[in-house]
Amino acid sequence: MENIDEKTVEGFGDEWDLYDQKNFNGSGYESLTQIYFKLFPFNKIDLSSEGFDMGCGSGRWARFIAPKVGTLNCIDPSQKALSIAQSNLSQFSNCTFECAGVNETQLPPNSQDFGYSLGVLHHIPDTALGLKACSDLLKPGAPFILYLYYRFDDKPVWFRMIWKLTDFFRVIISRMPFTLKKTICYIIAIVVYYPLSRLSKYLEKAGFDVSNVPLSAYKHQPFYTLATDALDRFGTKLEQRFTKPEIIKMMLDANFENIKFNDPNPGWICLGYKKKS
Repeated sequence: MENIDEKTVEGFGDEWDLYDQKNFNGSGYESLTQIYFKLFPFNKIDLSSEGFDMGCGSGRWARFIAPKVGTLNCIDPSQKALSIAQSNLSQFSNCTFECAGVNETQLPPNSQDFGYSLGVLHHIPDTALGLKACSDLLKPGAPFILYLYYRFDDKPVWFRMIWKLTDFFRVIISRMPFTLKKTICYIIAIVVYYPLSRLSKYLEKAGFDVSNVPLSAYKHQPFYTLATDALDRFGTKLEQRFTKPEIIKMMLDANFENIKFNDPNPGWICLGYKKKS
């Protein structure tokens, strides 16, 4: 089973072609790696370890992980995205590249020492099936990091209503031609993402709790990230969101145990270990 949406794959290829992340460095990049890999047990991997980046996109997370491991298998269904990842990771001789969906990879079962999939499996038709495919690749006891969009289950009702309104616009914008879509999303980054993220930054400095301010997760991020994620958020045709209990059930059903969660901002990030028996 392919378990991909062709329009979504095409859209991400165009997104990474526009925002290739080649020069995304500095404190913004560092802060994101700290968020996404906060739970990762780096003491369990070394230069002999082999793992996978499922849905590698531009290779921005692989750039952080590759120096720490022996082999990193970068997998993505978009050839355009994969070509960008190959360029961005050209300094690493330990990266391999495979153009495939999560349920199509040629990696052998039970062969990987670790894996991660960050912001990917909510963009496929069957997230639970994709998660099970990731689990099948891992050796027993291997760690896996997962990031999925969350359904704002820890937020007040008014916050969730705002999200429902934005999702209405996403459905419309995501079906537009890419040239128009990218322009509208760039404007959204300027007039929505930037003001709200900077408002959160200054309110926090003044001592206020900004956890319920929309887009507060971006308060320390550069505009490049805001523009990238605005296109990601409003330009993607297929998007699914999950509650914490739903993710726990999918992880358990996929044969993971010892599941831990990070703070849900910007979404549910969790660590699980493939069951040993």
